[in-house]
Amino acid sequence: MGKTPERSAVVVGGGIGGLATGLALRRAGWNVHVRERTADGAATAGAGLVLWPNAVHCLQVLGVAEAVRERASVLHHSALRRPTGRSLSRVDAHELARRCGQPLLGIARADLGEVLTSALGRDALHLGHEVTNPASVEADLVVGADGIASLVRRSLWPDGARPVHRGYTAWRALVPGADRLRGTGAADGASETWGRGERFGIVPVGGAGTYVYATANAPRGARAGDELAELRRRFGRWHEPVPALLAAIEPGTVLRHDVHDLPPGATALHRGRTALVGDAGHAMEPNLGQGACLALEDAVVLAHALETEGSVPSALSRYDRERARRVAALARRSRHLGHLARGAHPALTSARDAAVLVTPARLALRAAGRVADWRPPTSPPAHVRQESR
Repeated sequence: MGKTPERSAVVVGGGIGGLATGLALRRAGWNVHVRERTADGAATAGAGLVLWPNAVHCLQVLGVAEAVRERASVLHHSALRRPTGRSLSRVDAHELARRCGQPLLGIARADLGEVLTSALGRDALHLGHEVTNPASVEADLVVGADGIASLVRRSLWPDGARPVHRGYTAWRALVPGADRLRGTGAADGASETWGRGERFGIVPVGGAGTYVYATANAPRGARAGDELAELRRRFGRWHEPVPALLAAIEPGTVLRHDVHDLPPGATALHRGRTALVGDAGHAMEPNLGQGACLALEDAVVLAHALETEGSVPSALSRYDRERARRVAALARRSRHLGHLARGAHPALTSARDAAVLVTPARLALRAAGRVADWRPPTSPPAHVRQESR
């Protein structure tokens, strides 16, 4: 029997989803080229993120879980607070890890990107290479991993769903110094504080320091002359360590963007030989900490479908079927949480906080588990993979 011909794939977009997809396909025997339009790489953009157990399972499949853990902070809890510092809710991340089989991690986006790039191989990553016509790409498989403004998605569905502004804006920054949170009570877990139409989040991210983010109700396109000064104005009187972290942010490092999503379930995740992963197919509001996690899920499910189906079209149909319900359900849930968090009327926010406060811890843990307790599909034995090609 002759050698099975090597199949080729082009992944458009070199962010977390694109790198993970390229790595998953390469591990499955594909000849992969990840094409990223920026010269520095999309995975270096941004500040930090949380990897829930479902994502860590995917990293295990990709062979990089240990390398990621070496750079990350293991989070022991996830807490919700008021601006005074009063606790509203707390999820025991150790118990969540026990139920889901993997820990909850905080990591700098650039650190995760470096691990994925190293595993993929820099020969497969082409920076400064913009794909302007996805239909002209010569490959057996094309994967759109080019974000919420995806050119691949728009080329496949020119009259399809468009991103929707959700009525608020978000800031992100990395605060340098790995020991910044020591002694504050925030050193071993993630937290989010809800005010009236405003939120502030804190996540330890290993040696990179602390990832902070904030949101506020705002019209699309609203900007401040000095975004760091704007953050300090809005949140500088909230509970510690928020003021201390704001004081430690380096000028010029704050990122700001308006929050958009795609209408949940409105976009198919494949057509012909092309698939969409991550925000390109199902961008959601950042209220569940699942954006990068779902992109990692997409990567391993797509590669698994291609390993087990006899043709690319049938594999992509299977990928779509296996992903569509989950990503749409989580996007709807994230929209619902965003609606609650954006509440600004004093009576409504008081009622919201009271409802969270009286929710039993076991129910909060169960809700987190419904999001995070997902496992990757199991790969077939090698001889079955060969026979399917």
